[in-house]
Amino acid sequence: MARAGLTADRVVEAAADLADEVGFENVTLSALARRFGVKDASLYSHVKNLRDLRTRVALLAAGEMIDGIATAVAGRAGKDALVAFAGAYRTYALAHPGRYAATHTPVDPAVGAASDAFRRTAEITYGMLHAYGLSEPDLTDAVRLLRSTFHGFCALEAIGGFHAARDVQTSWERALDGLHTALEHWPRSSERKEEDHA
Repeated sequence: MARAGLTADRVVEAAADLADEVGFENVTLSALARRFGVKDASLYSHVKNLRDLRTRVALLAAGEMIDGIATAVAGRAGKDALVAFAGAYRTYALAHPGRYAATHTPVDPAVGAASDAFRRTAEITYGMLHAYGLSEPDLTDAVRLLRSTFHGFCALEAIGGFHAARDVQTSWERALDGLHTALEHWPRSSERKEEDHA
C-alpha cells in the first residue's frame, strides 16, 4: 500500500532535488527512500523502477528548462532570441546540475514522442532558427551546433574548466556573437543545392 502523503509527483520532485545535490548518476531508489524515511518498497507504488524514476526526472527537468527558455525568448527574434535562449539554457544548467544532467539521459523514443516538454523544446528551438531563414537539413545541423556549444560551455564552466584570466561571461558573449554570425551566413547544404536545381 502507498504510504500516506507520497505521490508520484512528490517522489519525482524529490528525486530531482536529490540529483541537484548529489549528482543525477547517484540518484537511487534507496537514497530516495531514506529521504522520505520509508523502505524502498514504498516507492514502487509510485514508480516502476530506477529507470522509470530517472525518465520522469528527465521529463520534469526538460519541462522546467523549456518553460524558462520560452519565457526568455517570447517576443524576440534573431540575435535577441538566440541570446535569450542561450542565457536561459545556461542559467538552468548551472543552477540545477543534476536536473540538467537528467535532460541528457536516453529516453524511450515512444515516451519522448509523447512528451509535451520535448515537443515544445523542438518547436521553440526550430522556430528560433527558422527566423534565420534555415530549413532542413540545415535546421538539424544548426540545432546540433547550438546544443553542442551550449552544453560544452556549461559543462566546462560547471567544473571550473576555464583557467585563463579572460572573463568567462565575456567569452560566452563572444561565442554567441560567433554563433549568430554563423547562423546568418549558414552555408547551404548540398541537398538543398540539388533541390534548387531540380
